[in-house]
Amino acid sequence: MTQGTLEEVHEEQTEKSPSSDYQAEHIQVLKGLEGVRKRPAMYIGDTGSRGLHHLLEEVIDNSVDEALAGYCHKIEIILHKDGSVTVSDDGRGIPVDEHPQEGKSALEVVLTMLHAGGKFSTGAYKVSGGLHGVGVSVVNALSQWLEVRVKRDGKVYHQRFERGKPVTPLKVIGKASRTGTIVTFLPDSEIFETIQWDVQRIRDRLHELAFLNPQLRFVLKNENTNEEHEFYEKGGLASYVSHLNRNRQTLHRPIHLHKVRRVEQDGKVADEIDVEVALQYHEGYSEQILSFANNVRTVDGGTHESGFKNALTRVINAFARKTGLLKEKDDNLTGDDVREGLTAVISVKLIHPQFEGQTKHKLGNSEVEGIVFSIVHEELTNYLDKNSTVGRRIAQKAIQSARAREAAKRAAELVRRKTALDDSRLPGKLADCTEKDPSLCELFLVEGESAGGTAKQGRDRRTQAILPLRGKVLNVEKHRLDKVLSNEEIRSLVTALGTGIWVPDGQGRGRAGDTAFDMAKRRYDRLVIMTDADVDGSHIRTLILTFLFRYLRPFVEGGHVYIAKPPLYAIRKGREIHYAYDDAERDDLIKKLGRTVSVQRFKGLGEMNPDQLELTMNPQTRVLLQVTLQDAAKADELFTILMGEQVEPRRRFIERHAKEVADELDI
Repeated sequence: MTQGTLEEVHEEQTEKSPSSDYQAEHIQVLKGLEGVRKRPAMYIGDTGSRGLHHLLEEVIDNSVDEALAGYCHKIEIILHKDGSVTVSDDGRGIPVDEHPQEGKSALEVVLTMLHAGGKFSTGAYKVSGGLHGVGVSVVNALSQWLEVRVKRDGKVYHQRFERGKPVTPLKVIGKASRTGTIVTFLPDSEIFETIQWDVQRIRDRLHELAFLNPQLRFVLKNENTNEEHEFYEKGGLASYVSHLNRNRQTLHRPIHLHKVRRVEQDGKVADEIDVEVALQYHEGYSEQILSFANNVRTVDGGTHESGFKNALTRVINAFARKTGLLKEKDDNLTGDDVREGLTAVISVKLIHPQFEGQTKHKLGNSEVEGIVFSIVHEELTNYLDKNSTVGRRIAQKAIQSARAREAAKRAAELVRRKTALDDSRLPGKLADCTEKDPSLCELFLVEGESAGGTAKQGRDRRTQAILPLRGKVLNVEKHRLDKVLSNEEIRSLVTALGTGIWVPDGQGRGRAGDTAFDMAKRRYDRLVIMTDADVDGSHIRTLILTFLFRYLRPFVEGGHVYIAKPPLYAIRKGREIHYAYDDAERDDLIKKLGRTVSVQRFKGLGEMNPDQLELTMNPQTRVLLQVTLQDAAKADELFTILMGEQVEPRRRFIERHAKEVADELDI
């Protein structure tokens, strides 16, 4: 083919190319709420369970905004048997008169148009969490149907929508002696992967809102189970902190700070910021800070959180200097020092919040940082001056933390040096694999030296490494980081993994510093916990998981941690050997094979031969349970209950869940 022919072919293809035929007629205009149905994830995050619950939370938040405006005292949520849900409040009721610009009722405007609502001006709502104006209209768009009843002006108004479009006019259906709004909707199964409501998730959110709004009463009714729950927390944030610390030994009663500060601009009030903080220290070492802006949980923090942290550090240092607990030659306490063992809730309410994105995970108002700092600094200083005993307890705990931090720094440096060295400096008891690509490698943590030796014989030497554990791993819930890093078993594990230690901050995120964690330096992509199927094995497994959650959490969050499930029984019939992983499977095999069988119960990994233990390790035959982390706060509470100092919460937990684990434990 000549060059000229090539040019002719190219020219012909260009004329027929669809990309060149791009005219105005190809621009698709999505009218009304069509765009929401076309790209739902843009508005609610995803179309899974989280997005589904976002719909309900948007409707509830609208009712809470009525309470913030001073017009609502009770919110009721009803989960119906058909999957629909009703949210009712005793607020003012959505306006039903004709909108001056749109020529239709304000109710229909709010439910069918994006960025329409009473929250963009300061007339209807002084403080609001749902400031983007897409909440209830998005709920309408993503519902198979939605019905709204409004009690207002002595009448009950009703209108029905299907997939965002009105199918009935707004009409009066009765008389009303009170005011309020009742919204019932059924999420669209064409949009969502599931329309199954998570009752516990809803209960947790309502309980959270009850703490944040002590004037509000929430009622949740579940028609599927005929259960009813009421949430009313008149103690507010102080009660919230007590609730979070209910399984811990605390140092003092909650400290509650509350003040409102006006922001003026050009001689006029531009904003009014309500700052409320509750804090309490406990004898443990973990830090938990929850922050909210207009009732919205700011999981990524923001200016209100940084203002609080800076003020807390400044106040505790000043108090420690003033009382002589910190000498002139002593360095100042760091933020990490003063937040050890701290549980705090920060709530700000403001007229013009600036959230980062529709998900509102971070507050960005720059003026809030200085205001929160000023209020916390002033109010906390006054409190500690009047309650010096509490101040001394807090300062002494922070000073102990500083001393432990220095010791931890030295221990972490030793661990990091060992980790960075070549393979010859790896733990002596580690039987490493020959493969160097971490994505192909897995590390088995095996209970006991004997089982470790057997596992070495049954493994795939190319990709599987074995690290035997002698005795029980240190309970990290009861010790500071310096003690943790001085433990031989933990140091061996961290050195073998190669990542360093991950240290959480108050929101459960890792922070850089002396113990900087680097997931990219991991030597294995999978960490497999292999313990005996008895009480001791379960305890060791929980100890390991506690350590991983506290100091190697990215391994858990990334889905890199697994639990090996070794067989409990070997059932022999002649030369045939079958394995069962629980009692039910054993009984089924015996029934299937007949009476002439012998049953061996494995009490521990050490009783297994290499070929039997290989069943637990061979990718073709093994059973692995992946450890996932869906809710860090719930996991934090669970590990505190199971491994913390308090006995009573642990006893209650075991009694409540004994039946659930009976098949898993040898008890």
